[in-house]
Amino acid sequence: MADNEEQERTTSYKLFLKVISKRRTWVCLFLVVYAILLSSSWNSLNSIVDWYGEHHQTSSGWPAVYASVLLGVVFGVLSMAAALFIAVPAIVVIWISVVVSMAFAGKSRRRVVVEGRKVTKEIAGFVFRVLLKEGNFVALLCALLAYFVFFNSYSISS
Repeated sequence: MADNEEQERTTSYKLFLKVISKRRTWVCLFLVVYAILLSSSWNSLNSIVDWYGEHHQTSSGWPAVYASVLLGVVFGVLSMAAALFIAVPAIVVIWISVVVSMAFAGKSRRRVVVEGRKVTKEIAGFVFRVLLKEGNFVALLCALLAYFVFFNSYSISS
C-alpha cells in the first residue's frame, strides 16, 4: 500500500515536471494570471471609462488624453505584475543555480554569501529594468489605442 502511494506520487511528480517544462504551459499561466489581474481591476477600468463618458462633451480633446493615459497606466502595471508573477520561479532557479555553482567551485561559505548578495542585486536590477521597459511599452501601446478609440468616439458623437 505504501509502495502504491509512493509510485503514484512519483508518477504525478513526473507528470507535473513534464507539463511545467512546456513553453505553452507558461504562456497559458501568464494569460491566466493576466486575466485574473484584469478582472480584479475591472471596476477601476469601468470608472475611467465612465468618467470619460461624463466629460467627453467638452470642447477639447483633453478628456480623451486623460482617460487614455490612465488606461495605459493600468494596463502597464497589470502587465508588469503578471510578468513578475511568472518570472519569479525562473529567477529563483537562476539564483539557486549560481549560488550552488559557486559553492561547488570551492568558494568558502563567507565568500558564497558575499557573492550571492551581489548576484541577488544584479538579478533584481536586471529584472526591474526589463519589467519597467516592457510595462512602459504596454502602457504606451494601450494609451495610444485608447486615445484613438476615445477621440474617434468623441468626434462621432459631436
